[in-house]
Order: sequence, then structure tokens, then C-alpha cells
Amino acid sequence: MSRGFVKEDDLEHAGTDLPERPISPHANYVTPAGLAQLQNQSENLELERQQLSPDKDDPVASQRLGMVERDLRYFQARLESVILVEPAEQPSEQVLFGATVKVEDEHGDRLTFMIVGEDEADITAGKVSYVSPLARALIGHKTGETVIWKRPAGDLALEIIEIL
Repeated sequence: MSRGFVKEDDLEHAGTDLPERPISPHANYVTPAGLAQLQNQSENLELERQQLSPDKDDPVASQRLGMVERDLRYFQARLESVILVEPAEQPSEQVLFGATVKVEDEHGDRLTFMIVGEDEADITAGKVSYVSPLARALIGHKTGETVIWKRPAGDLALEIIEIL
């Protein structure tokens, strides 16, 4: 944006009115990998915060510091509410938190998902949050059962092939 469209006062206040990151109302279940991820993110943000100095003459640095401090508060709150679940200690007869589930859809496509905590979810890595519609459809079911995944694009039947 051209500086002609920015008031000087706007730059001075940039980053000072950052909204807090919302904390999920759901229990904060995490796998060991999810806990490590939260700890790493918190540590990285703390290092970045220490490197940034509050410089009232540099609105960009002030805004970045505000964002880092906001994110640090979020991750610290998430770490305080962690409920660690060891997937290896979960029974593998039915789909539970931490399970890796192989399914086959009604078109014959096979997919693999791991059910993880909200902060660990990453669909590109096949990790879905335990509060997602997909995980909710799978949790509690056993190998050989068919579940219906309710999606905006239309319901999809999934047969559970294997639970790891």
C-alpha cells in the first residue's frame, strides 16, 4: 500500500490492537509428537521475543513483537492444559485418539489418517483433529465396520481396513 493512504497515527498503533488467538473449548489431548511440537513452537517464540526489542520508533518491529507475544501466550496456555495420550498404550481393537486408521471409501480409494490433537492436525500429513467430523465418525468403531463421514461435499462411506 502506498504511504499516501496510511495515516502516521495508524503506523504508530500498528499491532497494538491484536486480538488474542482463540483457545479451543475442547480438551487439549496431545500425542507425544504433538506435545513436542507445542514445546518447540513455544521455545522458538520465546527466542524470537528475546531477540526483538520494543522499539517505539519502528512500528513494524513493535507489531512483530506484539504478534510474537500473543502467540507465545497462546502456546503457553495450550501447554498448561495438555492431556498427554500415549497411542502405543491405547487398545487397537477400536479407533481411539492417537490411532492411525486405514480406510477405504466407496470408490475403492484407500486413505490413512492419524487422529491427533487440534494443534497437531495437518491434513497434508494425514493428521486430523479428534474433534473433526472425520475423526468423530471413526472414533469408537472397529476394523471391518463402515462409517459415514458427513461432509459439506456429501456423505462418504468409509470402511475401516486397519487400526494401528
